[in-house]
Amino acid sequence: MEFGIYTLADIGQNPVNGYMPTAKERLDEVMQYGQLADEAGLHVFGVGEHHRLDYAVSAVPVVLSALSQRTKNIQLISTTTVLSTVDPVRLYEDFATLDLLSNGRAEIVAGRGAFIESFPLFGYDVDDYDALFEEHLALLLKLNREERVTWSGSYRKPLQYADIAPRASREIPIHIGVGGTPESASRAGRYGVGLNLAILGGDPRRFKHLVDVYREALLTAGHDAKKAKITVSGHAYFAENLAQAKDEFYPHYSNYWHYVNTQRGMRYHLSKEGFDNMTAGQNALFVGSPNEIIEKILMQHEIFGHSRFMAQLDIGAVPFKQVAKSIELLGTHIMPAVNKALKE
Repeated sequence: MEFGIYTLADIGQNPVNGYMPTAKERLDEVMQYGQLADEAGLHVFGVGEHHRLDYAVSAVPVVLSALSQRTKNIQLISTTTVLSTVDPVRLYEDFATLDLLSNGRAEIVAGRGAFIESFPLFGYDVDDYDALFEEHLALLLKLNREERVTWSGSYRKPLQYADIAPRASREIPIHIGVGGTPESASRAGRYGVGLNLAILGGDPRRFKHLVDVYREALLTAGHDAKKAKITVSGHAYFAENLAQAKDEFYPHYSNYWHYVNTQRGMRYHLSKEGFDNMTAGQNALFVGSPNEIIEKILMQHEIFGHSRFMAQLDIGAVPFKQVAKSIELLGTHIMPAVNKALKE
């Protein structure tokens, strides 16, 4: 199994000491997290796209390109690219450039996004939310395969034998981010791309049907099911023992959900009791000691059969040193133990 981490570079106030980082400070941390992940032997590092003042990254390929010059081996992936509101030609060219700069380490997770601010910002109609995604994905996949493209659609001017440059070193691996809709899982299977499953809470078994839909769509569309690429991603925090992990992470996680739901016009407070339930062994939140996380990943592997695990570690203004410790534990304890168990 491949292991990685990802960040959305959220800018939030530390609930413990009240400190509010700047965008510059968060970008510096993102660079350091990527370097630490590479040094720890992790396989993948992801950065997500937002267009809000409370997130530091809007230009994901710029950030990943900078990181490509500071790392050697780790794959560099968008988590996610808001595909509905980006021109697919520009997107392909940006990531092809990243792929060349990184010696073949670029990947894309295409998603529809949790927020809609990019629609008015870039002149798209939010009523075209799904249709834009479908059309942009089809064009992106065509651009990924062909050097010269002829294409027409409903939301941009046609391409007539257009040169698409530069070309990546190989077809860029593309995945679709899926939060809970069978339609998105089916789309990933139909197009033969990877499935990036975000499991942010609750019993992970309730997401099993999405993987089943994905695999069935792969087969129906004539793709090789053995080449299915399934990623499980989620919020995480690791420490030497469960009590320490919960005590350190709870203030940040509770504060994060309070802020996010307030932005959505919802009143929600994550109680300590609710948080404890989320971290229980049968539930999805990856919080605990290495041994507890190893057991949870292996349990979920029995459900999903996934080949990649990605953890979001810096959520809710978790201090840098604590994130660095989680990266260390992931690389030195969790990853090798899981892969040893899977080989037995």
